[in-house]
Amino acid sequence: MRDTRESRLLLVLLVAIAFALITVDIRGGQESPVDGARQAAAAVFGPVENGVAAAVDPIGNAIGAVRDSGERHTRIAALEKENAELKAELGSDDRNRNRLRELDAMLKTAGAGQYGIKGAQVVAIGAAQGFSWTVTIDIGARDGVKRDMTVLNGSGLVGRVTTVGPSTSTVLLANDPDFTVGTRMEKTDELGFATGQGDRPFLVQLLNGKAKVKTGDRLVTFGSSGDKPFVPGVPVGEVVRVDPSGGGLTRNVYVRPYVGFTKLDIVGVVVQAPRSDPRDTVLPQKPKPAPTVTVTVTAEPGDAEKPAGQEAQGRAEKPIQDPAQNPARNQAQDPARDPAQNQAQNPAQDPNAQEDATP
Repeated sequence: MRDTRESRLLLVLLVAIAFALITVDIRGGQESPVDGARQAAAAVFGPVENGVAAAVDPIGNAIGAVRDSGERHTRIAALEKENAELKAELGSDDRNRNRLRELDAMLKTAGAGQYGIKGAQVVAIGAAQGFSWTVTIDIGARDGVKRDMTVLNGSGLVGRVTTVGPSTSTVLLANDPDFTVGTRMEKTDELGFATGQGDRPFLVQLLNGKAKVKTGDRLVTFGSSGDKPFVPGVPVGEVVRVDPSGGGLTRNVYVRPYVGFTKLDIVGVVVQAPRSDPRDTVLPQKPKPAPTVTVTVTAEPGDAEKPAGQEAQGRAEKPIQDPAQNPARNQAQDPARDPAQNQAQNPAQDPNAQEDATP
């Protein structure tokens, strides 16, 4: 049908008639004048509707089943999530206690070194950033974190900040092969550079090739110019092996780090350096060795036949004599010092004895 003036007038007329019929039907109620026409239309179109419904019902049921299945799946997912949250709450006590211990140790370290720190939690590891040993923490520029800030925990040096976002930051760990920090030996103050070796001990090159180093010596950070990227005095680790000097200009030692890099959780970013170098005060106290008690017992002849009290008394009553102060006893013990005894023991050396023996 083409859009003409007559077609438009016809459409308007049909709409007006439809509204008129609707109005009459509503006002007529149960005795509506169009009720007969409605019944006639139902008789004509009812079978057609039933046939269409019979053909369409399986599709509608399938759609309803899919819709109900989605609702059930959503409900199951919600129940599983609630169950996981309950399990997490039940197991969170031990985790919270462990975090409290880590936080307490970190605060003690920061207090000993007078470091101003911002606490943070490790939220991701750096697998997406290549083969580097990195972690992501949950504080960033909004919390005052900047690039090249020192990161530590209650055990010692963790790393340094390399990338800062609005609410997160990336930390390069101290055991990364690209990580190098200046170190200072406890007491001797020997300087060197520690380089990460992944899951192996740090390699430390001491500047003094003749430095005296032994297993168990401890190292701290030497500090950087302007305290970036490293503040001084942070514990690094303990010497576990020393290479022979070999007459070189430097000397290599291997240091076991204090920090466990595979189980990091609570860390602190040093946002304010100490006013003065804490030196060795941040290092933990070395355990004192237990004293060794040595008991020496000397047995004498005849002590086995005496009671314990008499044995002790007999030892106390026996004087210690110097052979030089008793010449008579010396002569009795040494026949060479008594001529008369020598002649009695050896008649061949006595001339008088030989004369008496001659007939």
